[in-house]
Amino acid sequence: MYHQIIKKLLPSIQKTAEFISKEFISFDPANIEIKGHNDLVSYVDKTAESMLEEACLKITPNSGFINEETGIKSPDSEFVWIIDPLDGTTNFMQKIPVFAISIALQHQGKLVLGIVHEVNRFETFTAIKGQGAFLNGKPIKVTNENELSQVVVATGFPYSNFYNLEDYMEMFKEFLYSTRGLRRLGSAAVDLAFTAAGRFGGFFEANLKPWDIAAGTLIVQEAGGLVTDYQGNPDCIFGNSILASTPIIHEQMMQIIQKNVKVS
Repeated sequence: MYHQIIKKLLPSIQKTAEFISKEFISFDPANIEIKGHNDLVSYVDKTAESMLEEACLKITPNSGFINEETGIKSPDSEFVWIIDPLDGTTNFMQKIPVFAISIALQHQGKLVLGIVHEVNRFETFTAIKGQGAFLNGKPIKVTNENELSQVVVATGFPYSNFYNLEDYMEMFKEFLYSTRGLRRLGSAAVDLAFTAAGRFGGFFEANLKPWDIAAGTLIVQEAGGLVTDYQGNPDCIFGNSILASTPIIHEQMMQIIQKNVKVS
């Protein structure tokens, strides 16, 4: 069933990606809208979301949505889509070519399907619950490394909520000393997809939204990774933080996070 859903949805994702790519070339920053401090949106986000929602409704009529731009609709439906039409909006607006479409599907409240399509690299990461994770149809796994010192780790810097900023700076410093490098790409969906593919050894960030991480969370899990919040709770999609890695490196990262940041 879910294989058929992905098969039906991929052409619409590709069409939406082509629209985003075209707009990327000619986008005028004058069309930026400000939702909050460093929280930006444009007609590109809104149009892409409309395109994706229409495609999802054709596949699962009467389904609900948790969307970045248009909010929550019928969340008690049997099927609920979680959509970020353009994860990495600031990158898009600044002409930085790292952004993605992120779509997850819940069935009766459980994540069953995730798709992250990195627009510029033409990379489509997919996962179905219990059936593994894939990149352009080929299986992927999290890194085989067992030591934090041997991997590059991704994160996101606070952009609107600067509470505990000094603690976070100390944590970032320790990660710099403890890893091969710390990266901030500006798209949580891409960070999670790259973690699933073993490019990053782990990813952590606070104050994200469900549409940022739902699809990527399932993809990491199906690639053999462990995803929790900063307290180790696996139900983190609607929480305040996320930590994704291999089970062994996850523990090493958790020690640094809990040492430096007050978790809640």
